[in-house]
Amino acid sequence: MNAAIHAACDAAMAAKPAGPRARHPRWILTATILASGLAFIDGSVVNVGLAAIGKDLKAEASDLPWVINAYLLPLGALLLLGGAAGDRYGRVRLLVMGTLLFGIASIGCAVAPSLAWLLAGRAVQGIGAALLMPNSLAILGASFSGEARGRSIGIWAAMGAVMGAAGPVLGGWLIDAVGWRAIFLINLPLAIGAILLALV
Repeated sequence: MNAAIHAACDAAMAAKPAGPRARHPRWILTATILASGLAFIDGSVVNVGLAAIGKDLKAEASDLPWVINAYLLPLGALLLLGGAAGDRYGRVRLLVMGTLLFGIASIGCAVAPSLAWLLAGRAVQGIGAALLMPNSLAILGASFSGEARGRSIGIWAAMGAVMGAAGPVLGGWLIDAVGWRAIFLINLPLAIGAILLALV
């Protein structure tokens, strides 16, 4: 996950500013933070739910690491491709597509009747994250310049760290109060907010 973040940061710093487009800098920053927050939270919140997932889906302990790996493998493999696709077809378009895909996959994970379905949903989440992560930072790199660019990327990274740290705490509370399926449903408000702001 850290390697993916570093690669995305490099792409953002290399992005050429597209002129004075940041007419709504707070909206731009919020949209990219909400979108990338999906990847940050999901990367940590699922870890605390493995035991509950294994018990409910009657999975072997040796199979549970695949709940994590099924997400990380497509994310790592497709991250650069997601950034290149954004350069070619439009960063906002790819950000919205990735966020929408992540949200739909989160619903699939929440209702998964078996471990195989859950792993499939996690793989689709990884694909969505590979689309939204590099393009969220590339949007920042193209929308800001100079000190504003560095400041926006710093805020993005700081918020990502906060979301990643809050994931296990939130996940543990949701599992105790509602059940493990709820840890995937918390992605939906973030996804909806990010898509609406990106479209605006």
